[in-house]
Amino acid sequence: MGSEDRLTNAERYERGMKTLVEMVGEEGAQTIGNIGAFFPDMAHQIVSFGFGDLYSRKTLDLKQREIITITSLITQGATEQLPFHVHAALNVGLTPEEILEIVLHCAGYAGFPKACGALSVVSEVFKARNITPVTA
Repeated sequence: MGSEDRLTNAERYERGMKTLVEMVGEEGAQTIGNIGAFFPDMAHQIVSFGFGDLYSRKTLDLKQREIITITSLITQGATEQLPFHVHAALNVGLTPEEILEIVLHCAGYAGFPKACGALSVVSEVFKARNITPVTA
């Protein structure tokens, strides 16, 4: 077990909030606040475990983690969380073209219905950010 295994819950939460804000800015903290207003334990777990334990690990960088997360969400058809992670992916350095390539690649493994559902969500995020991707 590494030294990260010995963090207190408060330290895990603090590290998670730092990572969350790094990825999505203060909007991320607001999202967690909204979840916490309804179900504080869920908000705490998302921050402490999701961002404090998983996203804060050093072996993969945040871009790689967002590629994995977006892929996982697409293959599950879980588009509810996709806008958050597309914004995060852009914030940590993925290009719009890379995000579109993820969607296209997932079509071969998850099917076109899931990929097209994801494409609709990605399109809305791009529109909100005034992004026009350059495609080949």
